[in-house]
Amino acid sequence: MKFLLLSLLALAAGTAHAQAGESLGQRLAQSSCAQCHGFDKGAGHGVGPNLFGVVGRPAASAEGFAFSKPFIDAMKGKTWDAALLERWLTDAQAVAPGSGMVYFQDDPKKREELIKYLQSLK
Repeated sequence: MKFLLLSLLALAAGTAHAQAGESLGQRLAQSSCAQCHGFDKGAGHGVGPNLFGVVGRPAASAEGFAFSKPFIDAMKGKTWDAALLERWLTDAQAVAPGSGMVYFQDDPKKREELIKYLQSLK
């Protein structure tokens, strides 16, 4: 019984330590975005494209992901940068009407943290 209790405490401490090393942006991405998007280099796409390396990438250009025609048309000539991500996370439908993206973040600080996290994925 004592071994089980110590094991559970060690596991809890390890989980807390791993979470402590994560940024707010990473935690937000995992809790709000990971249902549709991946974040690891070389990982496949989900319902949405993998977001590893998204900053600096031309919009609608994730290799192997089938973007909708309305998204492609709305994003033509745009490149993902902090300003575009800010607009996108504020109101994706205003940026690309008819896109499948339904998430938005109304807290400017959380948007800033999400963008910092996406910028770190290189």
